[in-house]
Amino acid sequence: MTNAPERATAPSVNRLFVDRWSPRAFAPDTLDAQTLLGFLEAGRWAPSAYNSQPWRFFYALRGTPAWSSFLSWLIPFNQSWAGNAAALVFVASRNTMVPPEATDPVDAPTHAYDTGAAAVQVMLQATHEGWAAHAMSGIDAAAAHAGLKLGADVTVLTAIAIGKQGDKGTLPEYLQGREAPSDRLPLEQVAFEGGAPA
Repeated sequence: MTNAPERATAPSVNRLFVDRWSPRAFAPDTLDAQTLLGFLEAGRWAPSAYNSQPWRFFYALRGTPAWSSFLSWLIPFNQSWAGNAAALVFVASRNTMVPPEATDPVDAPTHAYDTGAAAVQVMLQATHEGWAAHAMSGIDAAAAHAGLKLGADVTVLTAIAIGKQGDKGTLPEYLQGREAPSDRLPLEQVAFEGGAPA
């Protein structure tokens, strides 16, 4: 597991949540499919509205035929570092569901929220097993949607680069200074009893 000792939190918080961060420097280690599927298995157990399980994970391992396509669906900035990762996982979500006792699909208003929960569980499992995971919003969602041959009821939300954390010296110079765990807002700025502050 990566370690972020400078990040302070309440003693009751499991260090897994605090030690997870999003590096861009990856070592040349490879990742086998079974290990990656173990990370995705953790995501499979996420909660969702009506247990609709809207998440879909599409992956490519570095060095496999699909790798260049998956990498091309990232914006150029992310391609510049994510190409060194061991795996890329595109996370998509079904935006409709069939509720209990219904036969026709309806809009799934929480599909992205539910799929986000699944993606976090994937990243936490990877962290737990000593791998680094970096989720990216900088993707060409339309190109990924077309390349993955997804239906109209599926939305591509993000991509996750997974690999062993590497030396920041392998990054372009302008990224090396950013290669450190970021902090978070204090709890009192994000949690409020009874409503928003005046």
